[in-house]
Amino acid sequence: MPRLHLTLAALSVTARFALVAVAQTTPAVPTPAGVAPITAPPAVTAPAPKLTTEEAAAEREKYVKEVRALIVGHEKEPAEKVFKDIKILKGVPAGRLLAIMNFGYGRSLGVSCTHCHTAGEWDKSDKPQKEIAREMSRLSKAINTDLLPKIANLDSKKPVVNCTTCHRGEVKPALDLPEAPPPRSAAH
Repeated sequence: MPRLHLTLAALSVTARFALVAVAQTTPAVPTPAGVAPITAPPAVTAPAPKLTTEEAAAEREKYVKEVRALIVGHEKEPAEKVFKDIKILKGVPAGRLLAIMNFGYGRSLGVSCTHCHTAGEWDKSDKPQKEIAREMSRLSKAINTDLLPKIANLDSKKPVVNCTTCHRGEVKPALDLPEAPPPRSAAH
């Protein structure tokens, strides 16, 4: 039963992040002469179109191969020394960062790199999904380091949650269980 409570708590926090992420922009507000106008936040770039699992995997592999070619000789250096705009995975070797992005994020959500990034401008922060991923990483870290160790009687010595725990290869986390099959009749 502790796993159910943890899942519900994680979903509650996830829902709060999702609500923040979908907050709508407001139009510019008229202001008196001589006062700087208050304007709406810049428009957000639309998410990339939905790809099949195979298409997303192929596109991720293509981008990873391109970026790997750009960092040849720097794969073992810390990611923040090789790439711009690294905020969460500081200290991770640059070559390993690509694997984390490909499998840890991309495959776990069933998306390509362009779900969070602009192709060729990887450091650009024009998509809200990039910051959402960072916040979700912080959430996973808090669950793994602060909450899970406090739950007694778990079957695992070092239990962890990650993107796959909730997302299961889909952008939208698994919030509902599928319908239960009808009960089998005893007449079989």
